[in-house]
Amino acid sequence: MKRFGLARVLSKMGLASRTQAAAMIAEGLVRVNGKSIRDPEFPVRMEIDKVSVDSRQVVAQERIVLMLNKPRGLVTTRQDEKERATVYDCLPPDMPWLAPVGRLDKASEGLLLMSNDPVWAASITDPSRHVDKTYHVQVAGLPGEDVLARLNAGLPVPDGLLKAKAVTVLRSGAKNTWLEFVLEEGRNRHIRRMLQALDIDVLRLVRVAIGRLTLGELPKGQWRVLTGPELALLDNA
Repeated sequence: MKRFGLARVLSKMGLASRTQAAAMIAEGLVRVNGKSIRDPEFPVRMEIDKVSVDSRQVVAQERIVLMLNKPRGLVTTRQDEKERATVYDCLPPDMPWLAPVGRLDKASEGLLLMSNDPVWAASITDPSRHVDKTYHVQVAGLPGEDVLARLNAGLPVPDGLLKAKAVTVLRSGAKNTWLEFVLEEGRNRHIRRMLQALDIDVLRLVRVAIGRLTLGELPKGQWRVLTGPELALLDNA
């Protein structure tokens, strides 16, 4: 029978993040088969051993996956050392533990998934799966064909090459342009760094789709639980 570390077990069961689980274990709140355990790496057989937190037996939580239309200005974290507003401010206080599935930086907005299932979340963010993520980006100016060609070819940066699967023009105005970026992988500030390399200012950056799951008409700052067919779109991406 395969064994997992106690903190990992609590996380896999959808109760808390590994960091939160380790803190509960250190506080003496967790028992395995009736014995208080303070080692987050204590080996546990998930199908056999009985785990309790604060005298209540832990059972695997039903998977929850929701989409949030993240507003600009929120950080994607539970607690922020600078006490900035976070995406959790959009959720009700009695919401079960959830963690972001991937991230959007503070200045970005749009589709953010959150789930209590870290194993499922890791499968969605695994770079080897090449799940497309689509962004609509408003930039200053009117990029020409030469700029689009350079964006589609990829741009060298100090830590490698930043590429998009595709970059196209959605629409142009008198002073700005909306571009669509499709990424197979999302490195830190990926799109912003690509555009910065060409001295192009980003005015707005909105994630509108993950795989075939789209943000749709969900209002900014609102959330909803995904349906079974929507989960299938992600699982089959």
